[in-house]
This record gives sequence, C-alpha cells and structure tokens, in this order.
Amino acid sequence: MAHITLPNPNLPGISGLLDYNKTTAQPLLHLAETLLRSDSTLTSGERELIAAHVSYLNNCHFCHSSHAAAAVAHLGCDISLMDDIKRNFAETTISPKLRALLDIAAKVQRGGKHVLPEDIEKARQHDATDREIHDTVLIAAAFCMFNRYVDGLGTWAPQDNEAYLEMGQKMAFLGYNRPR
Repeated sequence: MAHITLPNPNLPGISGLLDYNKTTAQPLLHLAETLLRSDSTLTSGERELIAAHVSYLNNCHFCHSSHAAAAVAHLGCDISLMDDIKRNFAETTISPKLRALLDIAAKVQRGGKHVLPEDIEKARQHDATDREIHDTVLIAAAFCMFNRYVDGLGTWAPQDNEAYLEMGQKMAFLGYNRPR
C-alpha cells in the first residue's frame, strides 16, 4: 500500500505515481524516453540493461523488473535475463564495452565520486565513446532518482517476472511518452 492515496491503487510502481500527478509525469516520461529510446550508439536494449542493473543495485524491485523486461523485449532474449542481472550478468554474454559501462553505472549508483579516471579509461579501451560514457552516467543517476521516487512513496510491485513481460513489451515498442 502506497504511503499516499493514489487515484488508482491498482497501478504498480511508478505507474500509479505518474497517474497521481500528470504535471510531474510529463517531464519524467520525457526523460525516460530520451534516455532509453532516443538516437544513440548504445542500443535501447543496452540502455534498458543499465537502468535495470542500477535499479537492482538500489533494491527497487518494480524498476528492476520492468526495465529488465523491456531489455528482454528489445534484445529478444529469454526471461532468465531478468534473474541474470541480479547475478551481475554472470550467465549473459555481454560485450567488454557494456560490462565496463555497467561497472561505471554501478559506481554512480554508490555515488558519483566513486567513478574514477581508470573506470573511464577502461571503458574507452573497450571502444566506449564519450557520448556512451555520458549517457551511462546520466541513466544511472536518473534511475537512482526514479528508484527513490517509487520506493520512497511505498508503491507496490508484482513479485514474479512473468507479470512484467507485457509491461516490458509496451515500454520497449510503444515508448514512455504514450498516453496513459
């Protein structure tokens, strides 16, 4: 049960909060759309993985599961990816560049000053561009905010991965600026 009275208490996670305040919903949705779906040399699937990874590290079940489901949809992979994110991608074949960017995102999750020059250099050695490093840091920072918004207001979240698959499909292929 959320800490505040929501107009539709059946909407999970951030969905109920976006429905609660349309004024704040608009820029938050635009930010998510820009970060996760706009033109980039990182695929939308890779960016969703960054968002899901940071959300997992922040212990935000709703954001982790919904963005992992969006990554599953983008990447066309098995639902087991959702659990592999929790194991720090132990069973998922990802590029050294993406692994270096995920390491940077994890450091941003702990605090921006944890990102060190050698972390950036490692990403560059694996062909990460300045734009990709920038976008990784911004996605990680934004998802720390989104996660705290969702959990700070005590919204509910389905517990099983399957409950997120349809949501992930919509996020991946219809986007974040869609009518609610």
